[in-house]
Amino acid sequence: MKEIAFDAFYQLYQKESLSVLDVREVEEFEPLHLEGAQNFPLSQLADTYDQLDKDQLHYVICKSGIRSARACQFLEEHGYKTINVQGGMTAFENRSEER
Repeated sequence: MKEIAFDAFYQLYQKESLSVLDVREVEEFEPLHLEGAQNFPLSQLADTYDQLDKDQLHYVICKSGIRSARACQFLEEHGYKTINVQGGMTAFENRSEER
């Protein structure tokens, strides 16, 4: 599984149009998420993953990187291209607090 550090991901995110999949639950996603991210909760991923474009590279994020790693593994087993965002939204919140 490919992984990217949050800071490197965020630099790309700010410059390019990326497919960002947030696998946190809806109640975690709604109050805080990256603009343009799609919410595909890990608990429902087995039922919804076929809505994703198999030809696109997906950056997968959660709160810390654990659920997104599981999601990446699942998606890769089904032929999708993914990169796990290490540190997840916790890294985003920490980044925001530092400014």
